Amino acid sequence: MHTAEDVVEHRAPAGLRERKKRRTREALIRCALELFALKGYERTTVDEIAEAAEVSQRTFFRYFANKEEVALAMQQLGQAHFLAALERRPAAEPPLAALRGATLDGWDSVRDAIAAVVPVDLHLRTTRMIESTPALLAAHLRRLAELEERIVEEIARREGLDPATDPRPHVLVAAFGGVTRVTGKLWGERGEGGLEELRRLTSTYLDQLGPALAENWRT
Repeated sequence: MHTAEDVVEHRAPAGLRERKKRRTREALIRCALELFALKGYERTTVDEIAEAAEVSQRTFFRYFANKEEVALAMQQLGQAHFLAALERRPAAEPPLAALRGATLDGWDSVRDAIAAVVPVDLHLRTTRMIESTPALLAAHLRRLAELEERIVEEIARREGLDPATDPRPHVLVAAFGGVTRVTGKLWGERGEGGLEELRRLTSTYLDQLGPALAENWRT
């Protein structure tokens, strides 16, 4: 049996359908994150999210497999922007500089992309919620591991290396990923400061990555 929204979507021109789908997806994300902030992740149900977005439960599951997926949607958006920024870095740029540049120079575009979907302060609250919710943190770390594999592939491509035989892309990306996880955790634990504070913290720690690996700390 088709709902009224199914019929409207079927009859709409392709461009209109795509815009409607995007608006529906963004509404589901926004409503889910607002409910998570208000009630907590565990106490919020899919039915409540769908009702807040004024769609059916069936529509929710067209866009997201479960609550976990919608909770992490904005993190996934940020990761996609990072990968795109890394692919645009100058070909002659050293690997660590390319990673740092993709992270920091692309900060504004990531912030704008997030702000187009949800208020930035709601995104910040969600980020802290993820850090403090074991199930979400575990899922987030799994996704970060997948992202790191894609970054390894991109670094290896840029340098003309085979990551199966050359360990350097894996080593560098592991160190880089460790820095970003540490800064995110520290920022979340402090419970204050917005995206600019997270950017400053990330920049400071990334600047210490090379010296920490290469120098004698006692000198």
